[in-house]
Amino acid sequence: MSTSPTIGVLAVQGDVREHLVALERSGADAVTVRRPREVEAVDGLVLPGGESTTIDKLLRAFDLQGPLRERIAAGLPVYGSCAGMILLADRLADGAAGQQTLGGMDILVRRNAFGRQVDSFEEDLHIRELGGEPVRAVFIRAPWVEEAGEAVEVLARVEHGPAAGRIVAARQGNLLVTSFHPEVTGDHRVHRLFADIVRHSLRERS
Repeated sequence: MSTSPTIGVLAVQGDVREHLVALERSGADAVTVRRPREVEAVDGLVLPGGESTTIDKLLRAFDLQGPLRERIAAGLPVYGSCAGMILLADRLADGAAGQQTLGGMDILVRRNAFGRQVDSFEEDLHIRELGGEPVRAVFIRAPWVEEAGEAVEVLARVEHGPAAGRIVAARQGNLLVTSFHPEVTGDHRVHRLFADIVRHSLRERS
């Protein structure tokens, strides 16, 4: 079996290109996903940052919501970054009127928790699963995890400032989320971790 899993990046809105590059450099075959049939063709999927309300509307307009929910429920590995974290949450705080999520992860996520675009910031985070060197985390109109269920493993919390202690990275089985944007820093350790999750899922299914 190939050691290069096929990982899609949802390409209806958001920072798609950066994720494609990060996945390729993490040993995956990266492809864009815009159509329901493409959802079925991938071994894993990245839900990128962007505007979560816009992505939600486009998922429904392009008939992607149902196929994505079905594959997530069936165990598809998915990594959600920023807006992608919102999409994977079972519960949402401060969502727009009528906003829906794909769900799958037992978390309550607060949308735009850190404030507006002008409140964007960077911070070093220590994530044991990624080794000893800290991760430079870029937060852009970022959400945070307000509540996490018992099956959710907390990977990182804000370490400084008024938001210290807030959950900004977590995992539940094949689902991985971060509030921040590792795809913009050149540090591909989060994407390598996700590629390993996908490979492990493929081995379990074979």
